Amino acid sequence: MKDYTLIALAYNKEVRIYTSISTKLVEKSRKLHQTLPTASAAMGRFLTASAMMSLMYKDGERLTLKIEGDGPIGQMTVEAKSGVVRSTIQNPNVYMVYEDGPKKGKLNVGNAVGQGNLFVTKDWKDNYFTSSSPLQTGEIGDDFTYYYAASEQTPSAVGLGVLVLNGKKVIQAGGFIIQVLPHASEKTLNRLEEIIKNVTSITDLLKDHHTAEDMLNMLSDNTAEILEKHDIKYHCGCTRKKYFNALSRLNKEALEEILHEDKQAEVVCQYCNKKYLFTAEDLQLMIDKKK
Repeated sequence: MKDYTLIALAYNKEVRIYTSISTKLVEKSRKLHQTLPTASAAMGRFLTASAMMSLMYKDGERLTLKIEGDGPIGQMTVEAKSGVVRSTIQNPNVYMVYEDGPKKGKLNVGNAVGQGNLFVTKDWKDNYFTSSSPLQTGEIGDDFTYYYAASEQTPSAVGLGVLVLNGKKVIQAGGFIIQVLPHASEKTLNRLEEIIKNVTSITDLLKDHHTAEDMLNMLSDNTAEILEKHDIKYHCGCTRKKYFNALSRLNKEALEEILHEDKQAEVVCQYCNKKYLFTAEDLQLMIDKKK
Protein backbone atom coordinates (compact mmCIF):
# COMPACT_ATOMS: atom_id res chain seq x y z
CA MET A 1 0.00 0.00 0.00
CA LYS A 2 1.21 3.51 -0.81
CA ASP A 3 1.87 6.10 1.87
CA TYR A 4 -0.99 8.56 2.12
CA THR A 5 -2.53 11.46 4.03
CA LEU A 6 -6.18 12.02 4.84
CA ILE A 7 -7.58 15.53 5.25
CA ALA A 8 -10.86 15.83 7.13
CA LEU A 9 -13.16 18.15 9.03
CA ALA A 10 -14.55 16.99 12.37
CA TYR A 11 -16.59 18.11 15.37
CA ASN A 12 -19.24 19.88 13.30
CA LYS A 13 -16.54 21.30 11.01
CA GLU A 14 -14.84 23.05 13.93
CA VAL A 15 -11.55 21.14 13.58
CA ARG A 16 -9.35 20.18 10.63
CA ILE A 17 -7.41 16.92 10.96
CA TYR A 18 -4.58 15.47 8.87
CA THR A 19 -3.54 11.83 9.45
CA SER A 20 -0.73 10.05 7.62
CA ILE A 21 0.96 6.73 7.08
CA SER A 22 4.49 7.46 5.86
CA THR A 23 6.39 4.17 6.36
CA LYS A 24 7.72 3.76 2.82
CA LEU A 25 8.98 7.33 2.41
CA VAL A 26 10.72 7.27 5.80
CA GLU A 27 12.34 3.91 5.03
CA LYS A 28 13.50 5.25 1.65
CA SER A 29 15.09 8.23 3.42
CA ARG A 30 16.82 5.84 5.85
CA LYS A 31 18.25 3.78 3.01
CA LEU A 32 19.42 6.79 1.01
CA HIS A 33 21.10 8.54 3.93
CA GLN A 34 22.11 5.38 5.84
CA THR A 35 20.78 6.80 9.11
CA LEU A 36 21.21 5.07 12.43
CA PRO A 37 18.03 4.53 14.52
CA THR A 38 17.74 7.85 16.39
CA ALA A 39 18.59 9.84 13.28
CA SER A 40 16.05 7.72 11.36
CA ALA A 41 13.34 8.56 13.91
CA ALA A 42 14.14 12.29 13.92
CA MET A 43 14.31 12.54 10.14
CA GLY A 44 11.21 10.37 9.74
CA ARG A 45 9.13 12.53 12.05
CA PHE A 46 10.35 15.65 10.27
CA LEU A 47 9.52 14.23 6.83
CA THR A 48 6.05 13.13 7.93
CA ALA A 49 5.15 16.53 9.37
CA SER A 50 6.55 18.29 6.31
CA ALA A 51 4.57 16.11 3.89
CA MET A 52 1.33 16.93 5.72
CA MET A 53 2.21 20.61 5.94
CA SER A 54 2.85 20.80 2.19
CA LEU A 55 -0.74 19.65 1.56
CA MET A 56 -2.07 22.72 3.36
CA TYR A 57 -1.15 24.92 0.39
CA LYS A 58 -3.10 24.65 -2.85
CA ASP A 59 -1.29 27.12 -5.11
CA GLY A 60 1.91 25.23 -5.79
CA GLU A 61 4.02 26.55 -2.95
CA ARG A 62 7.26 24.70 -2.35
CA LEU A 63 8.30 24.51 1.29
CA THR A 64 11.84 24.35 2.60
CA LEU A 65 11.93 23.38 6.27
CA LYS A 66 15.05 23.39 8.40
CA ILE A 67 15.71 22.23 11.92
CA GLU A 68 18.95 23.66 13.25
CA GLY A 69 19.67 22.06 16.60
CA ASP A 70 22.79 21.89 18.75
CA GLY A 71 22.48 18.11 19.25
CA PRO A 72 24.71 15.59 17.45
CA ILE A 73 22.33 15.29 14.46
CA GLY A 74 23.03 18.90 13.48
CA GLN A 75 20.96 20.44 10.69
CA MET A 76 18.10 18.62 8.94
CA THR A 77 16.44 20.01 5.83
CA VAL A 78 13.27 18.92 4.03
CA GLU A 79 11.93 20.21 0.72
CA ALA A 80 8.23 19.49 0.28
CA LYS A 81 5.59 20.17 -2.34
CA SER A 82 2.12 18.62 -2.65
CA GLY A 83 3.07 15.64 -0.49
CA VAL A 84 6.37 14.90 -2.25
CA VAL A 85 9.43 15.27 -0.01
CA ARG A 86 13.21 14.95 -0.04
CA SER A 87 15.70 15.55 2.74
CA THR A 88 19.26 16.06 3.94
CA ILE A 89 20.78 15.38 7.34
CA GLN A 90 24.10 16.67 8.61
CA ASN A 91 25.00 13.66 10.78
CA PRO A 92 23.13 10.42 10.04
CA ASN A 93 25.25 8.39 12.47
CA VAL A 94 23.31 9.04 15.68
CA TYR A 95 22.00 6.30 17.96
CA MET A 96 20.93 7.57 21.40
CA VAL A 97 18.45 6.02 23.84
CA TYR A 98 17.09 7.10 27.21
CA GLU A 99 19.26 5.64 29.95
CA ASP A 100 16.61 5.74 32.67
CA GLY A 101 13.11 6.95 33.54
CA PRO A 102 9.80 5.95 31.94
CA LYS A 103 11.31 6.10 28.43
CA LYS A 104 14.33 3.94 29.26
CA GLY A 105 15.57 2.13 26.17
CA LYS A 106 13.52 4.25 23.74
CA LEU A 107 15.14 6.43 21.10
CA ASN A 108 16.18 9.80 22.56
CA VAL A 109 15.26 12.07 19.68
CA GLY A 110 15.03 15.19 21.86
CA ASN A 111 18.67 15.14 22.95
CA ALA A 112 19.83 14.02 19.51
CA VAL A 113 18.22 17.13 17.98
CA GLY A 114 18.93 19.46 20.91
CA GLN A 115 18.03 23.13 21.23
CA GLY A 116 17.73 25.50 18.30
CA ASN A 117 15.13 26.65 15.79
CA LEU A 118 12.63 25.44 13.21
CA PHE A 119 12.56 27.50 10.00
CA VAL A 120 9.85 27.31 7.32
CA THR A 121 10.36 29.03 3.96
CA LYS A 122 7.45 29.22 1.51
CA ASP A 123 8.32 29.68 -2.15
CA TRP A 124 5.29 31.00 -4.02
CA LYS A 125 5.98 32.11 -7.59
CA ASP A 126 9.60 32.93 -6.68
CA ASN A 127 8.56 35.03 -3.70
CA TYR A 128 10.11 33.71 -0.49
CA PHE A 129 8.63 34.07 2.97
CA THR A 130 10.44 32.65 6.01
CA SER A 131 9.10 32.22 9.53
CA SER A 132 10.64 30.48 12.50
CA SER A 133 10.20 29.43 16.09
CA PRO A 134 12.49 28.02 18.79
CA LEU A 135 12.55 24.27 19.30
CA GLN A 136 10.65 23.24 22.42
CA THR A 137 11.84 19.68 23.08
CA GLY A 138 13.59 18.53 19.90
CA GLU A 139 11.02 15.72 19.65
CA ILE A 140 9.70 17.32 16.40
CA GLY A 141 5.98 16.96 17.17
CA ASP A 142 6.13 19.42 20.08
CA ASP A 143 8.23 21.75 17.94
CA PHE A 144 5.69 21.85 15.11
CA THR A 145 2.86 22.34 17.62
CA TYR A 146 4.62 25.43 18.96
CA TYR A 147 5.49 26.67 15.46
CA TYR A 148 1.83 26.67 14.39
CA ALA A 149 0.79 28.59 17.51
CA ALA A 150 3.67 31.09 17.49
CA SER A 151 4.28 31.70 13.77
CA GLU A 152 0.94 30.94 12.11
CA GLN A 153 -1.40 31.76 15.02
CA THR A 154 -3.17 28.42 14.53
CA PRO A 155 -3.83 26.38 17.69
CA SER A 156 -2.68 22.89 16.76
CA ALA A 157 -1.58 19.52 18.05
CA VAL A 158 1.01 17.43 16.22
CA GLY A 159 1.78 13.78 16.89
CA LEU A 160 4.49 11.84 15.05
CA GLY A 161 5.97 8.37 15.32
CA VAL A 162 8.62 6.16 13.72
CA LEU A 163 9.14 2.51 14.65
CA VAL A 164 12.57 1.03 13.86
CA LEU A 165 12.99 -2.77 13.80
CA ASN A 166 16.08 -4.29 15.41
CA GLY A 167 17.91 -0.99 15.35
CA LYS A 168 17.74 -0.63 11.58
CA LYS A 169 14.73 -0.91 9.23
CA VAL A 170 11.77 1.47 9.56
CA ILE A 171 8.67 -0.73 9.77
CA GLN A 172 6.04 1.87 10.73
CA ALA A 173 5.84 5.66 10.45
CA GLY A 174 3.03 8.18 10.53
CA GLY A 175 1.38 10.97 12.44
CA PHE A 176 -1.29 13.61 12.65
CA ILE A 177 -1.83 17.35 12.66
CA ILE A 178 -4.97 18.75 14.32
CA GLN A 179 -5.89 22.39 13.70
CA VAL A 180 -8.60 24.15 15.67
CA LEU A 181 -10.69 26.49 13.52
CA PRO A 182 -11.65 29.96 14.82
CA HIS A 183 -15.31 29.11 15.48
CA ALA A 184 -14.61 26.01 17.61
CA SER A 185 -16.74 25.78 20.77
CA GLU A 186 -15.48 25.30 24.31
CA LYS A 187 -17.19 21.90 24.37
CA THR A 188 -15.25 20.78 21.30
CA LEU A 189 -11.96 22.07 22.72
CA ASN A 190 -12.50 20.20 25.97
CA ARG A 191 -13.36 16.94 24.19
CA LEU A 192 -10.39 17.27 21.86
CA GLU A 193 -8.04 17.97 24.74
CA GLU A 194 -9.28 14.87 26.55
CA ILE A 195 -8.75 12.66 23.48
CA ILE A 196 -5.25 14.01 22.74
CA LYS A 197 -4.28 13.49 26.38
CA ASN A 198 -5.09 9.80 26.01
CA VAL A 199 -2.89 9.39 22.92
CA THR A 200 0.29 8.51 24.75
CA SER A 201 2.36 7.37 21.77
CA ILE A 202 1.86 7.48 18.01
CA THR A 203 4.51 4.78 17.74
CA ASP A 204 2.37 2.44 19.87
CA LEU A 205 -0.64 3.11 17.62
CA LEU A 206 1.44 2.30 14.55
CA LYS A 207 2.81 -0.81 16.24
CA ASP A 208 -0.81 -1.99 16.59
CA HIS A 209 -1.25 -1.43 12.83
CA HIS A 210 -3.56 1.56 13.12
CA THR A 211 -4.27 3.07 9.70
CA ALA A 212 -4.71 6.75 8.90
CA GLU A 213 -8.46 6.08 8.98
CA ASP A 214 -8.17 4.51 12.45
CA MET A 215 -6.24 7.51 13.77
CA LEU A 216 -8.75 9.88 12.21
CA ASN A 217 -11.73 8.11 13.79
CA MET A 218 -10.04 8.09 17.19
CA LEU A 219 -8.97 11.74 17.08
CA SER A 220 -12.32 12.94 15.74
CA ASP A 221 -14.41 10.86 18.14
CA ASN A 222 -15.95 9.35 14.98
CA THR A 223 -17.19 12.74 13.73
CA ALA A 224 -14.82 13.09 10.77
CA GLU A 225 -15.84 13.88 7.22
CA ILE A 226 -12.96 13.01 4.88
CA LEU A 227 -12.40 15.76 2.31
CA GLU A 228 -9.31 14.51 0.48
CA LYS A 229 -6.86 11.63 0.28
CA HIS A 230 -3.37 12.24 -1.09
CA ASP A 231 -0.45 9.94 -1.85
CA ILE A 232 2.79 11.08 -0.22
CA LYS A 233 6.27 9.93 -1.18
CA TYR A 234 10.01 10.55 -1.06
CA HIS A 235 11.25 11.58 -4.50
CA CYS A 236 14.50 13.42 -5.25
CA GLY A 237 14.03 14.34 -8.91
CA CYS A 238 17.68 15.14 -9.58
CA THR A 239 19.05 14.73 -13.13
CA ARG A 240 22.43 14.83 -14.83
CA LYS A 241 21.29 17.84 -16.84
CA LYS A 242 20.48 19.77 -13.67
CA TYR A 243 23.97 19.23 -12.26
CA PHE A 244 25.60 19.88 -15.65
CA ASN A 245 23.90 23.27 -15.71
CA ALA A 246 24.87 23.96 -12.09
CA LEU A 247 28.51 23.10 -12.77
CA SER A 248 28.41 25.25 -15.92
CA ARG A 249 27.60 28.28 -13.80
CA LEU A 250 31.12 28.22 -12.31
CA ASN A 251 33.40 30.83 -13.81
CA LYS A 252 35.84 29.93 -16.59
CA GLU A 253 38.88 29.96 -14.32
CA ALA A 254 37.34 27.57 -11.80
CA LEU A 255 36.36 25.12 -14.54
CA GLU A 256 39.84 25.27 -16.08
CA GLU A 257 41.38 24.56 -12.67
CA ILE A 258 39.18 21.47 -12.20
CA LEU A 259 40.04 20.28 -15.72
CA HIS A 260 43.78 20.82 -15.22
CA GLU A 261 44.02 19.30 -11.73
CA ASP A 262 41.37 16.54 -11.67
CA LYS A 263 40.58 15.90 -15.36
CA GLN A 264 36.95 15.29 -14.28
CA ALA A 265 34.32 16.35 -11.77
CA GLU A 266 32.08 14.19 -9.61
CA VAL A 267 28.91 15.66 -8.10
CA VAL A 268 26.99 13.80 -5.39
CA CYS A 269 23.32 14.72 -4.88
CA GLN A 270 22.76 15.65 -1.25
CA TYR A 271 19.16 14.40 -1.33
CA CYS A 272 19.68 10.88 -2.72
CA ASN A 273 23.48 10.38 -2.81
CA LYS A 274 23.42 9.59 -6.53
CA LYS A 275 26.77 10.31 -8.20
CA TYR A 276 27.18 12.17 -11.50
CA LEU A 277 30.54 12.04 -13.28
CA PHE A 278 31.53 14.79 -15.71
CA THR A 279 34.46 13.95 -17.97
CA ALA A 280 37.22 16.16 -19.34
CA GLU A 281 35.16 16.50 -22.51
CA ASP A 282 32.18 17.72 -20.48
CA LEU A 283 34.31 20.27 -18.67
CA GLN A 284 35.87 21.49 -21.92
CA LEU A 285 32.40 21.94 -23.41
CA MET A 286 31.41 24.10 -20.42
CA ILE A 287 34.58 26.19 -20.85
CA ASP A 288 34.09 26.59 -24.58
CA LYS A 289 30.58 27.95 -24.04
CA LYS A 290 32.07 30.76 -21.97
CA LYS A 291 34.43 31.93 -24.72
